[in-house]
Order: sequence, then structure tokens, then C-alpha cells
Amino acid sequence: MKKQLVILLTCLSLLLIPIHPAAAETLPQDHKSTYTTSFTGTDSSLTGSSAQQQYFEVLDYWNVDQVKIKLHFQISQITEEQISSVTLTLNGSPFYTFRPSLQDNGEQLLTLAAPKGFLKKGTNTLGIQGYLKTDRQDDLFCSVDETSDNWLHLFNTSSVNVIYTAKPLSGGISDFSERFAGIDTLTKNQSILTVPDKSTAAEMEAATYALSGFVKGITLNDETIPLLPYRADTVQNKAAVVLVAMYDRVPSELKAQLSSTEDLGTHALLQLVNKDTQPTLVVTSKDENLLIKAGRLIANPELIGQITSDLKTVTDATEVSAPALSISSNITFTETGDKLTGAHHQEQTYFISLPANRSIADSGKISLDFRYAQNLDFTRSLVTVSINNTPIGSKKLTKELANGDILNLSVPQNLNISGNFSVTVAFDLEIEGARCIIDRDQMPWAYISKDSVMQLNTKDRTDLLFNNYPYPFIRDGIYNHVAVVLPEQMDDYAYLSVSNIFNLLGKYASGNIGNIQFYTDTVNADHLKNNNIIAIGAYKNNKVIRDQNAKLYFQYNGDGTTIRSNEKMSIEEQYGARIGTLQLIDSPFEAGRALLAVTGVSSEEYYLGSKLLATERDKWKVFGDGAIVDKDGNVSAHRFKTITGAAEDSVAQKIMERSDVLSFIIVILLVLTLVVLSLILLLRKHMKKRGDKRET
Repeated sequence: MKKQLVILLTCLSLLLIPIHPAAAETLPQDHKSTYTTSFTGTDSSLTGSSAQQQYFEVLDYWNVDQVKIKLHFQISQITEEQISSVTLTLNGSPFYTFRPSLQDNGEQLLTLAAPKGFLKKGTNTLGIQGYLKTDRQDDLFCSVDETSDNWLHLFNTSSVNVIYTAKPLSGGISDFSERFAGIDTLTKNQSILTVPDKSTAAEMEAATYALSGFVKGITLNDETIPLLPYRADTVQNKAAVVLVAMYDRVPSELKAQLSSTEDLGTHALLQLVNKDTQPTLVVTSKDENLLIKAGRLIANPELIGQITSDLKTVTDATEVSAPALSISSNITFTETGDKLTGAHHQEQTYFISLPANRSIADSGKISLDFRYAQNLDFTRSLVTVSINNTPIGSKKLTKELANGDILNLSVPQNLNISGNFSVTVAFDLEIEGARCIIDRDQMPWAYISKDSVMQLNTKDRTDLLFNNYPYPFIRDGIYNHVAVVLPEQMDDYAYLSVSNIFNLLGKYASGNIGNIQFYTDTVNADHLKNNNIIAIGAYKNNKVIRDQNAKLYFQYNGDGTTIRSNEKMSIEEQYGARIGTLQLIDSPFEAGRALLAVTGVSSEEYYLGSKLLATERDKWKVFGDGAIVDKDGNVSAHRFKTITGAAEDSVAQKIMERSDVLSFIIVILLVLTLVVLSLILLLRKHMKKRGDKRET
């Protein structure tokens, strides 16, 4: 008994020993974590015989122990329990079917485990198929039961919970990079990108390139990677740290672990240290240009994903550029063809990627090549094509064309679509007769062939409005001559403001060959020419903002202690001292360029403004060219400019962007050239004959 008491007291005493923050990150390999993916941000419903999909991730470095599905739902109170059912599928494989209960007013909470064998790495699909009936019918016949009475309401408290153990970090820089931007690391706020305190322009430039590379891998639309000075308090409890610094500014405890075999005057170094405690990727050099080049290397996810060692050196000869973004005018929907099987409504959606500054121009066309079963009710079956859920055309299916049909559609000019969009092909495959029991061998089908294409013409959107953001700072996937003017004093809010801006810009930067330059507020105006400027700071600590106050839409008072009212808003004096603003104006240094002012009376206020441009979720709150936000999250956006944008592209530029028009013009020019040559030859022949006659 005494021995047991001693052991118990010893265990209790160990619990009272404080744990050092860095040591707290060292977890046993069998430590289990849970990542929860909630259902859509709003409640959703199923009606009649319908299905819904929810998506969740399983990362490469997870050893999955269990997947728990939590369904919180309510069904129609008049549902027939004995004939209604719900079936769950995982990646298309059914694994659980149940009959919803009418107890507790039809509200129910169901928790169950999904089979691990159906999981795959990457994105997984949980399907919820409802068969909801409110009355009994003859089992041999179908009844139209798709009414508003037949519903199952899924609350957004429903979720998929993946219980997993993280694998040991063994894949070098590639493995670290994946974890640094992993959804579990981000949601726990355990990633951080750091620079030395009072960082130099080269360190900030390299860091923002690196940040752009890491955020490309983020699948969440509401999470960011912070950028802060490297200090004990900023890296405390972080599971993954990146430090970008000139070599003489690397902390001594990290510098001692770096390789000493490379000459850092002619090399940049990327080295992973502290793998067993707090994994840290150190990016350093004694040469500023090489440090920036190392940052560009990180901005190329394809290259980073190939570095399986803990150390990588960069020299002047190292190739780091990512391939330029290709904007094709002919887009193939599917490489191999897609088959849709089943009666009634069936859909296939294709996602088309475009730079954010590009919008669909006129003369676009869709050519859908498809075929379908011959056992349909052709009086009620059709195919419909939609762009971003807006129908652009339909066609009735016919038995004569079942083995090879074509639908040609023009893309409407009034869709006003820019950036990425979706094309949905929907078939309504109705069956002859009213029988419910269908021979599975005779199940209706449709097939979209690989010859289905979209001819896509685009144009540049040059209006200086937040509606077109991130233009003009990102153009065709690369940084477009960006100059960042920092405040005179850089505190944590200032660094986080920079971080917020480049978390979103980095997602749109598909390439790594554009330019970002950092300046202090005393920068010479000549350096800001031919640049799109992001000025971050307050009236009192950023000279560029102070000098351009008269051109701002939300202007400061004489001493910069509050923001004044304007023609759009009445602003009380104390309220004006507590708001952050975003203002997109024409650059005062160069025609055709822009200046984005991220400003407020103090750093906490302009940090509020920067948060509006940090994530996709918040970006949509901003439109027009001027917006304010307060500490309660209230956003007011307005449009002040009546004429916006850079100069229109010349006719020659527009023609060069239209391959079809360019080809037509080339053909015409060739024909005209041949005609002119023919006329010259005929004229010479005629003149020669006349000369011969004179001689005789």
C-alpha cells in the first residue's frame, strides 16, 4: 500500500512541474488529434428523393485511427417512418442506412463511425441520400412525391471528425512545407513565418515571396499564416516555424545548427532544424539577392514539393522560376469522358481557372459532344448547360441522335464573370412509364465525350475597384510591379497588416516572377513611379499617406487624430478615431497605376482594415473603392470614382488577345498580299508587251 502511495504522489508531483513551451510541442508519436469539418456554413435540406455531398480532407501525414460522422437533423413531422430512409456513402460506397425517427418532433442526433477502408488521401466525399415519403403508395408504381412536405433539415452543427496520429517528420523540406500549410496546423494557429525585428527590405521581400508559396496550399478560405518578428513569445507553442533572415541576423541558437560547408556569400541556404522539438525552416544568406531568390524558390510549390532532404542551397545558377500562366482560348472539359448514370436529374460540373483580372469577353462558345441511352421518355428528357449556376441553354434529347448528339451554345455577354468559374452540364433522364422497379441493366445514362470544348475569349478588367481586386497588384497570375510603403515604426500590428495583404494576394499569384519591393515612408517619389503602391500606416507615421490625404476618400483631420465625414458617410469624431479604412485611388506618381491606402489613426485600426483583404471569406464584404470597418466588425463600402481604370487596351492589343480574329486578319493580309503581287506581275507583263510593240 505504501509503495502504491509513493507512486501516486510521484505522478502527482510530475504533473505540477511546469512544461517549457518548446518542449510542449514534443508529443509522443501515439498522441491522437481530431480534425473537425463542419457541414456547410448554413443549414441545408433534402427534399423527396435527393442527395447532398459534404467534403472533408485526409492529409498525407495523418495515420487515421477513426472517422466519426455526427448528423444533427430534423425531418418533416408527417414523414412515414417505415418507408422513408437515409443512406450514407463514403467516396461513392454506401456504408450505413437508417430510418429517421419522428420522436422529439423529428429532431435527431446520430453519431456513427465510417469505415476507414473507404478513405483516400486528399479530398473525401460524404454522400447523404434521402428517400423521404409522406404517404404510402403502391410499391409497383412511382408517385410524384417531391413536395415541400418531404424534407430533412441538416443543421450546421453536423460534422465529420477525423481522429488521427501525425506521422514523424521524415520527408525533409517537402514534408515540413506540407505540414506548415496543413489544415490542422492552421486551425490550431501553430504556423508562423518570421523575420528579424526591424527587418530589412530584402528580408521582407523574400518573406512575402515565401508566404505567397505557402498560402497556395491552403484549402481553407478563412485561415491565414501570420508574419511577425522572430521572438520567444511569437514562436512559443508553434509547431512549424519559418525564419527568413540575413545570416548575421539569425539568432545564435539557430545559427549554431546551420551547415558550415557552404559559402553564404555566394549561396543561400534553406535548412530544416529542431525537427524533434519545434521544426524550423531557416532561409538565410549573406547576399540580399540570393536571399530573395531563395524566397522565390519557396514561392514555387512544385519545386519545394520535390526537396526531400533537410538542406537546399541556392546559387546564381539555380533555376527557381515557375512556369508562366497559360491562358488557353480552347478549354477541354474532360480528358477521358464522363458517364452519368441514373434516372431523373444528373449533373457534372467542370471548374475553369482564370486569372482574377480576366473576365469572359464576347464571342465565347461551348460545344458539347454527348450521347445517351435510348430507353428514355424523349418527350420529357433534356440537357441543360449552366455557367456559375446561370442556365445559358438547353436541348431536348431525341432517339434519333442518342448515339451522337451535339449542343452548340454562345456564352452570353451579360454574365459578368471574372476569375474562376464553373460550367455545369445537367441531364434530366426521364423514364418511359410510371413503374418504380427498374431493371438495373436498363438504367438510363448519358456520356459527355472528351471532344466537348469551350472556346473562351477573355479581356482584362482594369477598373480600379475592389470588385476586381487583386487587380492591379496581381495581373495574369503574377505580381504587377508592387511597391509596399511601410510605416515609420513597425509594430506587430504593422507586420500582421502586411501578412494579411499578402495572404490573399499570394493565393492569386500563380507565378513567382513578378516584383514586390518594400520601402520606408521616406521613399523618393522616383522609386514609386511605374509601381502599384500599397501604403500601410497612419497619418502620423506614413508620409505617403500624409502627403496624399487630400486625395483620399476618407480623409484625416488636420492633426491626423480622426477620420472626417465625407459625401457618403457622417462620421462622429470619436468613431473616426476607431475605424480602419481601405481606399483604392489613382497613383499620384504615375498615370495608369494605383495606390491602395490601408490606414487608420493607429496601428490597431489599420490592422482592422487589412483583415478585410486577408481571406476570400472577408474580401466579398468590400466593393467600390473605399471602405471602413470598426472593431465590432461593421463594414461600410462605397464607390467614389465615376470613371475608373487604366487606359483601355489599344486595338492592336485586343486583336493580339483574340486568336480567332488574329488568324482571320492574317488570312486576309495574305490574300491581299497575293492580290497585290498578282497585280504587280500582270502590270509588269503588260508594260513589257507594250515595250516590245514600240520596238517593232
